Amino acid sequence: MYAIIATGGKQYKVSEGDIITIEKLGVEAGEKVTFDQVLAVSGDEMKVGVPTVAGATVEASVVKEGRAKKVIVYKYKRKTGYHKKNGHRQAFTQVKIEKINA
Repeated sequence: MYAIIATGGKQYKVSEGDIITIEKLGVEAGEKVTFDQVLAVSGDEMKVGVPTVAGATVEASVVKEGRAKKVIVYKYKRKTGYHKKNGHRQAFTQVKIEKINA
C-alpha cells in the first residue's frame, strides 16, 4: 500500500516505514505529524482524489530536523572584474511514515 502526499509544494510517494526528507516543518524530533493532503491511495484498488482523497490521512513521526550540505552559488561576469560567491544550506525535516489511513 502506498500514498501520494503533497507537502512543502512538492509531491511524495510514500509507503509505511519509509523515511523521507521534506521541507522544514518546524516540529521537534519525536513528535507526530499528520498529512491530510493525500492526492492518491493505492491498496486493493487505486483511489484518486479530486484534488484530494476525502478522509484519507498519512501519519508520520519526525526523525530529525537539519540543514543540507552547502551549495555554492558563484556569479561571474568576464572582463569586468565582477564575481560574487555565496552559499546556501536548505533546511529539511526527516519523517518516518507510520500509518496510511484511507
